Amino acid sequence: MKLWSIVVAGGSGARFGRLKQLEPLRDRRVLDWSVDAMSLAGPVVLVVPASEAERTDLPGDVIVAGGASRSASVRAGLDAVPAQATHVLIHDGARPLVSAAIVDRVTAALAAGADAVVPVIPVTDTLRDVTGHAVDRSQFVAVQTPQGFELSILRRAHGADADATDDATLIDQLGGSVVHVDGEPQNLKITQPTDLSLAEVLLDAR
Repeated sequence: MKLWSIVVAGGSGARFGRLKQLEPLRDRRVLDWSVDAMSLAGPVVLVVPASEAERTDLPGDVIVAGGASRSASVRAGLDAVPAQATHVLIHDGARPLVSAAIVDRVTAALAAGADAVVPVIPVTDTLRDVTGHAVDRSQFVAVQTPQGFELSILRRAHGADADATDDATLIDQLGGSVVHVDGEPQNLKITQPTDLSLAEVLLDAR
């Protein structure tokens, strides 16, 4: 298995109010933590906003400019993955606390033959649908990254310029199967400025 990772950090930070991937977290930036974690699995393509792509202080083995959507940014990253690669991990740059254990679980499932692998955690909140009816939360899980893929299948899933909030959804649309592995509640996604403070607390608890 020849594995590469793509760290997707091409967002504009509209909800956050600025580029959250470049915000400081302890002695590094958010994206530095994310790339450092994924580099344990192999070479990393880092996808950043086009306005940042020429910076010389970015981590990663290859730096590329992202697109107008998350899926477009993933495709930009896929274009930079060399032809000899067989598998790829796709990780959100806004998840700086991903552990080596999660990465290992995803890569182990790929090595065992899975086409697509997603780390998930149980939903602990009570859920209601938009019509006001309670739903059985045991039937749902929350999805995290990194998600792992057999590279040719993921390229095919992205071939029609499809768009989705994560790549496993594109595999579903292709009719492929997705294997679940255990994620971790601490694998926080930075969405609001207050999440940075929580991330610091979680770092202290490691």
